[in-house]
Amino acid sequence: MTNTLLSQKSYSYATHLKCTGCGREYAVTKVNTFCLECQSPLFTVYDLESARKYLAREEFSKRPWGMWRWHEFLPVQSAANRVTLGEGDAALLRLPNLGKKLKLSNLFLKDESTNPTGSFKARGLAAAISKAKELGIRKVIIPTAGNAGGAMAAYAARAGMKAHIFMPKDTPRANIEESRMAGAEVVLVEGLISEAAGMAGEKARAEGWFDLSTFKEPYRVEGKKIMGYELAETFDWTLPDVIVYPAGGGTGLVGMWKAFEELETLGWLQNPKKPRLVAVQAEGCAPIVKAFETGALFCDFWIQAQTIASGLRVPKSFADELILRDLRESQGTAVAVSDADLLLAQQELGRLEGIFSAPEGAATLAALKKLVQQKWIDSDERIVLFNTGSGLKYL
Repeated sequence: MTNTLLSQKSYSYATHLKCTGCGREYAVTKVNTFCLECQSPLFTVYDLESARKYLAREEFSKRPWGMWRWHEFLPVQSAANRVTLGEGDAALLRLPNLGKKLKLSNLFLKDESTNPTGSFKARGLAAAISKAKELGIRKVIIPTAGNAGGAMAAYAARAGMKAHIFMPKDTPRANIEESRMAGAEVVLVEGLISEAAGMAGEKARAEGWFDLSTFKEPYRVEGKKIMGYELAETFDWTLPDVIVYPAGGGTGLVGMWKAFEELETLGWLQNPKKPRLVAVQAEGCAPIVKAFETGALFCDFWIQAQTIASGLRVPKSFADELILRDLRESQGTAVAVSDADLLLAQQELGRLEGIFSAPEGAATLAALKKLVQQKWIDSDERIVLFNTGSGLKYL
């Protein structure tokens, strides 16, 4: 498959898909899942040379606000197939009170709770459902720890698709009800997201549903990637020194690293220095932390995963190799925090900064405290925490 330059401005500069493992290429105009040869995730490849020629980075700030102002770097090739509820451009907030307490002069939080359906999952599912619409898919299925299911149900409803969701029985009730409100069929499962994934995969194969599981289709990561573009633009085309991110499936972490590499190729960064990435997990389910600390290339399945942060209760990510690779390439690290510490951090975010974060987002503050104590972070470094969802989802 030849990556030929596009001769003029295009709605999307996507040219093909490429396996992150063996490098095999696939058509972006056909339905694909993951690599048929080595079972690795697929990434969308863009003609960045043409994009650099025909686009100026300054023009994006003049467009209507939202994720789709970056449509040239998203996989949907026609505006008619875009399915949106207004996702993207979540606020980047300075944290002056917590910064003062921790003696950090440049502490920020990207508050993804302001997205549709209350979490960052809206970004990935907007991209995935839009591309599914473009490819003629009419039935979508997903296993979820909560927020991804609600987001998929909402975007599938807007696209006129049938949606089927498998989620653990102890998923926060708000996620269950929002999914049903959007017309999705919801099946509650005994066990974790891993059990839900097995059931969803079996039904998908038996009945022809398209599986939107994390990294088992190519496009959710593209929607999450735009968080990286937004950070660069907000910081005047420079990047933070450190990004602290709650990692369950790890889509956002991998997506932002992909964005930073694309921005570097485009020549849009004022400084080529990339952030150190920090993956945060709960002590009761920390497969990435364990693998990172032992120098492993892959994660072992975490037995008896337990944490109140349902989005972090992921025993093994399908993209574990990519997550570990990006952490090491960025000279980052992985940190596990206790449920007690993340609950304390959640209260601090509320009382000191007025932010009612999800437990997953609060985990990043708990991890930051550890990193400050270990002197892994300098006081003047620019640090961005990610709150991936609203605490209201847990009431």
